[in-house]
Amino acid sequence: MPERGSRRTMIGEVISDKMDKTVVVQVERRVRHRMYKKFVTLRSRYKAHDEQNACKVGDIVQIVESQPLSRDKRWRVQKRVSRPEVA
Repeated sequence: MPERGSRRTMIGEVISDKMDKTVVVQVERRVRHRMYKKFVTLRSRYKAHDEQNACKVGDIVQIVESQPLSRDKRWRVQKRVSRPEVA
């Protein structure tokens, strides 16, 4: 477990909010392929704790590393960066 000031943070999109107090956040990162030198998009999914059930599908959120909260949850929603426009 890292020190309080050195916790990892990531920004991603909420892709599921069906669980109680939990959201699934998909984080995308672009890396260059070693051999082919082509940029590849890698996607990782993290379960994050959302105490107020405030996040909805499509929200862009910042998650921060925390102590284990359940078997799969190791992240907490720190803040909501943006919400999609509804037309």
